[in-house]
Order: sequence, then structure tokens, then C-alpha cells
Amino acid sequence: MARTWRGERGEEWSSAQGLESILLSIQSLLSSNPYENEPGFEDANDESDKKNQKDYIQKICHETLRISVIQRLEGYLGMNPGSTQLHNLPGANEMDDDDIDEATVPFEPFRDLCKRRFLWYYESYLAAIEKGKSETKPNQPFARMPFESPGNNSMDGKFNYPELGSRLQAIKAAIDAEPEKWAVEGLEAKKKETTVAVNLQHQFEQVVEVFKRSDMPHDVFLENENPFVWVITYFGRPMTNLDGGLFRIKMNFSVRFPEEQPRVKFETKIFHHHIAADGTACYTPNPMKREDVRSHIDAIFAILEDDEPAYDPRKIVNPEATKMYWGGSPDDKKKYNRRLRRSVQQSMESVSNQDVLQSFHLQANRPLQGLPRVTHMLRQA
Repeated sequence: MARTWRGERGEEWSSAQGLESILLSIQSLLSSNPYENEPGFEDANDESDKKNQKDYIQKICHETLRISVIQRLEGYLGMNPGSTQLHNLPGANEMDDDDIDEATVPFEPFRDLCKRRFLWYYESYLAAIEKGKSETKPNQPFARMPFESPGNNSMDGKFNYPELGSRLQAIKAAIDAEPEKWAVEGLEAKKKETTVAVNLQHQFEQVVEVFKRSDMPHDVFLENENPFVWVITYFGRPMTNLDGGLFRIKMNFSVRFPEEQPRVKFETKIFHHHIAADGTACYTPNPMKREDVRSHIDAIFAILEDDEPAYDPRKIVNPEATKMYWGGSPDDKKKYNRRLRRSVQQSMESVSNQDVLQSFHLQANRPLQGLPRVTHMLRQA
């Protein structure tokens, strides 16, 4: 990579931009056609080269999913490759802190980040697998490139997208099951009055007071009085596309918070470019306040209320909504807004019947009489 980028004025990198910025910068130097990145093949464009280019992309995509995504997550989750079962090995979840020998604990600073990003990109992974299925056959051998040498730098193997799809779904199921386990661990931590449990309870009480002073009637409560499971009711701000909407958002915390960041899911369906199809919220809290729950809540609300979001290729969690929002066509944007408004209307219908909704409306500064009843129904939903 040396001497490939001069670094013009204003393009200098700083540590504040983070590792992800470095990786994106490196990626920007590479061709979207990886065949052209090979020395001596920058301008190769014969008919045979065109076929090789397609074959090379296909096997890189397959192996990226298999190795960088699936194998990595299976390792983090203790799953045998290709298995849907987890290892029953004692880990940090089952052991007391006093029983853990820090020298034997592997240094895996990105374990939690990889899990959360997997949830962000799950739909994109599925789409890539479906595309691969349409272009290849199971057990079809990889094509060898002219710059590959057997036993040296050759990428040999076979396509098996159906298997990758099954493994991907098993990983998703395992990650989705973690918050339930966290909730059980959280109740135990509450009984023991651990530092994290006491801290989350205190933060909850602070957020309740903040909501009381807010100009919007948002609500928050603890599910089963568990400080590790927060349920937020978000009321759409008037005069926006979310006007009239009521959305139930669940935040699950680990007993290892903030090392493990919360899993945030919209339990009320919403069509939004920053909300995945399964409800996973794509947001970024203040990196200097990762332990501050209010920072997380503010970031979640911000993605809903941002009228002019900047396009960020790292945050494509709902490919369909993203394509509509940034598709470049005014008609696409109109379709997006219609889908969003329809989901807002459906959010109200899913909360209660129409006669209750007619008795309830919002005021700029505080909720009126109907609000407590609707909030209660949301809590019971």
C-alpha cells in the first residue's frame, strides 16, 4: 500500500477517526473488481479475463462469508463449524469473577462488536447467499486464476452456499438467544447487588426523571423489575413522519456492561433505513459515554428524528429501505416515506383498538388524560 496515496491537505488521518476509518481508507484504494488489484492484471480485459474476473469475485465473496463472518462468529459462540449446537463449556457467563484466571482468558476485544455488527448486516449476508445460490451449484469447484499457484497462493475450494445459509441462521438464532440469558443473569446480579446491577438501577431512575421533564411523553420501565431489561415507549414527534406513532423498544443489558454493549430492538414494526427487518436498531452512542444508558437512548432517538441523515455504507441494516431512501429517484423517496408512514399508522393499530386511540392525543408539553392508559397497554403488550 506504500506510496499509493499522497494524503492531500485536509485528508490526514488522526487517531480520533478510529480503526474502522483506516480500513475504509484502505478499501477505497482498492478496485471493486479485485482481479485488477493483482500485479500485472490491472488492465487485463480479454474475454478470458472477464470470465476470470467474475469467477474471482464469486469465490472471494464465498470465502469472505465463510471465514471472516461465519467461522469467526461460530468461534465466538462456541459452535462447531456447521453445527447448530453450542459447546457446553464453562465461560465467563457461568463462572464467578474470582474463579477466572485472567491469563487463560483469550484477548478478544472485538467479540461483542462483531456480534452486534452481525445483527446489523444479517439481511445483507442473506442476500449475498441467495445471489450466490443463483450463480453457483453446491460443490462446484472454485476456478483457479492465472496468478494462483497450487500449494503456494492458490485459493482452492468448493461453493456451498446452502450450507453457509444454514450456518448463518444458526448463528443468528444463537445471538438472538443471548439477551434472554442476560435477563436471567441480571436477576441473579440484582439479588447479589452487584456493581453493574446497582449502577443500572440508578441510571434507570435518572432516565425516568429526565423523561418526566421532557417535552415528549416518552416512557420507560423495567421488565419484571429487572434493571438489565429496559422497555421504552417512544412517541413520534408531531409534524414529522413519525407523528402519531407509538413504538416499543427493548434494551437488554449484559452483566458485563459496558464491555458488552446493550442489544436494542424495536418490538413494534417500523420501516426505517436504520432499523433492520427484525427490529435491530442501528445507532452509535457517544464513544466516550458507552457506560451511560442515556447516551444510548439519545442516540436511538436521534436516528429516528434526523431529517437529513448522512449516507454511511457501514449502516446499511435495512437494504430495502436504504435503497429507497438513497436511491436517487424522487419516486423512491416518496415510496420510502409512504412505507414509513404506513408502519407508523400500524404501530398505533397494534397498541390498542380505535376507540382508545381516538380518546388519546399529544400536546406539545405534556401528555393528556388518555396517555396513562395507552402507556399501560404498551407495557402489557
